[in-house]
Amino acid sequence: MGTDQQTPASPRAARIEEMRRAERARARRNRVLAIAASVVVVAGLVVGGVALVRSQSDSGTDKDTAASGDAKGGSGHFTTGADGVRTWSGKLSRTHVSTKVTYPMHPPVGGNHNPVWLNCNGDVYQEPVRDENAVHALEHGAVWVTYTDQAKKADVDALAAKVKRTPYSLMSPYADQDAPLILSAWGHQVSVKSASDPEVDKFFAAYVQGKQTPEPGASCTGGVMK
Repeated sequence: MGTDQQTPASPRAARIEEMRRAERARARRNRVLAIAASVVVVAGLVVGGVALVRSQSDSGTDKDTAASGDAKGGSGHFTTGADGVRTWSGKLSRTHVSTKVTYPMHPPVGGNHNPVWLNCNGDVYQEPVRDENAVHALEHGAVWVTYTDQAKKADVDALAAKVKRTPYSLMSPYADQDAPLILSAWGHQVSVKSASDPEVDKFFAAYVQGKQTPEPGASCTGGVMK
């Protein structure tokens, strides 16, 4: 009987087998690298998404906080000078808000206010106006004359005539105030006894576009008219 003998592989066949093993090894490495890269990408997307959500959430929180804080018109108190003019001692915020503001004084002499001012080019309003719009007019340097139903008609008519001929002034009824006739400017306020009270002319002279004005020269037209 003859003896079985194994035919040695040719150098070419051995070389091909070696190349195949190397190719399989590269394929395995590529798969591992691809999986690793995918994990990194997914992890990055997750982290980025969380950061974005947190950022948006934080941004929303800031806005909510600002909005809730904007409900306050300021803090402080009045100090009264020898001339009877009350000056607000404290902070008067100036943030524009679209919500109702709770002011610490009536009528308000400053604080957060509506983005749109109340027309104050000698405008006389027969009905109450929104505090938030009127305060914006004060920011522009207007004097705001207010009166209750206890004020004499002759005084109301005389003050209305003065307002109508005075740019950067306005007038409206105001029930929630502690005197029949009050004049207000940004940070300042005075009660007057009548339209002929000397303090009327003094107050107008001092505070119509006066030094207290946060935004001197800003418009008193083009806002709201009620």
